[in-house]
Amino acid sequence: MTFYGYRRPDGRVGVRNYVLILPASVCASDTTRIIAQQVNGAVTFNNQNGCSQVASDQQLTMDVLAGYAANPNVYGTVIVSLGCENCQMDLVAAAIEERTNKPLKKVIIQEVGGTIKAVDIATRYAREMVEEASRLQREKFPMSELIMGTECGGSDPTSGLAANVLIGQASDLLVADGGTSILSETTEFIGAEHILARRAANQEVHDRILGIVHRYEAALQLVGEEVREGNPSPGNKAGGITTLEEKSLGCIHKGGHSPVNAVYDYAKQVEAKSGLVIMDTPGNDPSSVAAMVAGGAQVVVFSSGRGSPTGNPIVPVIKITGNKLTFAKMEDNIDVDASPIIYGTKTVEQLGDELYKMVQEVASGKQTKAEALGFTEMAIARVCNYV
Repeated sequence: MTFYGYRRPDGRVGVRNYVLILPASVCASDTTRIIAQQVNGAVTFNNQNGCSQVASDQQLTMDVLAGYAANPNVYGTVIVSLGCENCQMDLVAAAIEERTNKPLKKVIIQEVGGTIKAVDIATRYAREMVEEASRLQREKFPMSELIMGTECGGSDPTSGLAANVLIGQASDLLVADGGTSILSETTEFIGAEHILARRAANQEVHDRILGIVHRYEAALQLVGEEVREGNPSPGNKAGGITTLEEKSLGCIHKGGHSPVNAVYDYAKQVEAKSGLVIMDTPGNDPSSVAAMVAGGAQVVVFSSGRGSPTGNPIVPVIKITGNKLTFAKMEDNIDVDASPIIYGTKTVEQLGDELYKMVQEVASGKQTKAEALGFTEMAIARVCNYV
């Protein structure tokens, strides 16, 4: 199978062709919103961080900012900073340039004379980039160029029985074609981490899988909390999930049956053509998806037994449910009904082929329902409180 995408100057392949108006901090976020609203083809998001952060916390934000600009779905980036934040313009620009050589422009609100002047300058930059991006034509590429993120949110028992199993089938198909699939949500490996670790390609990966789980639990315990006090969520419990271990056993199905070849830290660059890999992320949906997008995922497949509208500013999110009642109630939000697996009217293999075909179609330009509705939820993981 092949898909139609855009070759970038850094060699990677995008499935969308956006110009990103990148807020370096919370203080620039409203300005970037105003800029993006002026230019068809420009996108942005609300960055709640970028200032008042200690070094390790700021690094997570920096990795997401750089990763979003480097994501191949982005043609070029206009960085907008206030001027006095922790994520200084030179730091953000340098982090982006370490990852990619795509077009980059910079505007500092305090230096150009305030919001109105910053909007005027950045809007001109964005319009120029959008015009340049519009000249590109989609070309044919093998599926091995794809990095696919996998996520689950608002889970119920049908997630582990059908939707996540279906995602795992599509993941195996992509891996077999030489592509990359990312399994995320470290908190939802807990209780099943030993099963996942047995699939590690080597001892180093085995130890890393166990290590990220133990580190996550220990980090919460440092502030006197236990992960099981917040996970499963009230919605998970109302849907019928009884324990975190039960939820984890369902979550890891998203990785199919392929060996785990690597474990990446939050929002770090993922190597293409790597097979199945893990990224150390929270279970929180927007911040987990953000990390995989920053890592280079061009498409995300997302299961939800209870139903979720979550999207992303620069990456199409394909929504799947194994609950036929949820699909009937939230058909505006859900792209794929996986419940035929439970009722025996279709096999995992049949639906897996259909989902993989949809991934190909979305990569070639077909809009997901989250895209059509304009959903762009965004969050970045935190190490600690603001200072």
